[in-house]
Amino acid sequence: MEKNTIWAIVLSTLVIVVFSFIQINSIQQVPVTENVTAESTAEIVNTPVVVAAEQASEIDATSLPDVKEEEIVITTDLISVTLTNKGGDVISYKLLEHKDGDNYVNMVDNVSETNRAFSIALGNENNPIINELFYVEKKDANTVRFSRPYTLKNADGSVSNFTLIKQYTFMPGEYVFKLDVYIKGSDSMTGLNINNTAYTLRSSPQIGPYYDKKRDRYENRTFQSFTGEKSKTQTLSDGQTKDYTDSFTWTGVTGKYFALLVSPFSSSSIISKAVYSTKEEITDYANAQNMLVRVPVLQNSVQDTYYIYAGPRTESSLKRYNNAAENGWSIANMKFDYSLQSSGILSWLEIALKWIMGIVYKLIPNYGVSILIMTLLLRLALFPLTKKSSVSTIKMQEIQPKMKEIQEKYKDNKEKLNMEMAKFYKEAGYNPLMGCLPLLIQFPIIIAMFNLFNNYFEFRGAMFIPGWIPDLSVGDSVYTLGFNLPLLGNQIRILPLIYLASQFIQGMITNAANPGAQGKSMKITFYIMYVVFFFMFYNAPAGLLLYWTFSNILMMGQQVIINNMMKKKRAELEAAKANERPVFIPNKKKK
Repeated sequence: MEKNTIWAIVLSTLVIVVFSFIQINSIQQVPVTENVTAESTAEIVNTPVVVAAEQASEIDATSLPDVKEEEIVITTDLISVTLTNKGGDVISYKLLEHKDGDNYVNMVDNVSETNRAFSIALGNENNPIINELFYVEKKDANTVRFSRPYTLKNADGSVSNFTLIKQYTFMPGEYVFKLDVYIKGSDSMTGLNINNTAYTLRSSPQIGPYYDKKRDRYENRTFQSFTGEKSKTQTLSDGQTKDYTDSFTWTGVTGKYFALLVSPFSSSSIISKAVYSTKEEITDYANAQNMLVRVPVLQNSVQDTYYIYAGPRTESSLKRYNNAAENGWSIANMKFDYSLQSSGILSWLEIALKWIMGIVYKLIPNYGVSILIMTLLLRLALFPLTKKSSVSTIKMQEIQPKMKEIQEKYKDNKEKLNMEMAKFYKEAGYNPLMGCLPLLIQFPIIIAMFNLFNNYFEFRGAMFIPGWIPDLSVGDSVYTLGFNLPLLGNQIRILPLIYLASQFIQGMITNAANPGAQGKSMKITFYIMYVVFFFMFYNAPAGLLLYWTFSNILMMGQQVIINNMMKKKRAELEAAKANERPVFIPNKKKK
């Protein structure tokens, strides 16, 4: 099989697998029941009712202080968080060391009046979030407490009072913050149970940075939960919901470079399920939200503690919460690093490639240059195998007549044919696998490279050539159109054209080694495949295209060397055949 054929199959398979993973649509939509208020539910199922204090006829509204809506900003060295006393929720969470264009990456996106980050709904996930105003108490520079009294009207007509408290604590140098939820009830309160649920805590409706799903097919939003000793992943299409009922250490939403993970630290048993939701709420931009449903509270007071990670999806930032001595919270075994995306069984190869690029980057602080040098080292390392593969091709052409003779002789006896062919290969010194070995070795490298260039955080914002490739994590751009081109978007890119040209020329050079080996229809297939690759990879990360393009250029040079070598070898074989003379052995006379 020709090298270009193998490459076409490999790349096609790779693209299909990756895109299928990103755009998987295998989960059917779970019907969402209509929102039911606590009051109407109680009348139907005879469960307790929770109402806001000023709405309860038993409470004298004049005894409550006048509370006005306000916003509270807490800033550390890493984050700037804006909270509102409406519900005691978060409406902005900016990462001060990571940019999204001219602004900071905001981990709280798609916020609306009916859906804010870390909001609480009394009851299950279908109930509306709390929208009443809370009292505010800023305990110190990094801690703010929101509180509000509520009245619990029981099914038997009795009334209990409780206070709902949400306390946020942030810490300098940490992407993890702590959220404490308190329910402090009167002595007469026996619990909080609304349709077999106490409350539902929501994560952010969507995490940043903002992305256009129609154009940026390499960005994604994935739901993850760490259960036992492994991370479980789920991807939903827009407008779907999915219940996750397994016990978990944490659950959250991850993107290409950032993650928001929630851990019910006080006890995982307090959560009956996590609900994944991709409801579309604002300007056709789907949510990617986790909702943690708490089991009923069976006593008059309780404190639930959640540790929440909202930051970059990097090993150094996530792994430090496995060791209490490495983080300011002194928490351990959180396993947040299991949210990292890797190549699975090829993760060791990905780590090795990262290490090589890291070494090069220390010498030349440009990740584009690191990619080029790493690609050069890989091509040099694979060249001996590529050369042997070419020699093997010549050897096969040399022994082809004898092979056909054996195949014809034993065509009716497959077992004998296999034995004779194995014997012949051994005598001829030919290994059939040698021709495929370089390709077999390159295949796992391609998989690791694809994942590396598409998810390596250090590529985000890494400049290669100013004005052309300012960010290796996205496609290059030389001009932005005022409209979208079909399948391409509104960016004019040069690197995909260079990649297409390199692929085409490399194919021509490879085919020159075996003139006439391919039919016209096969060549047309290759040309169509090159065009398909162009459209598939047009918006691919510049780092990935840079690797493939430079690899093609290096393979051109290698192929020219190999072609000359093969031409010389064939000439030697032809000369040897031309110089062969028949040898006559005289018959011996009988004595």
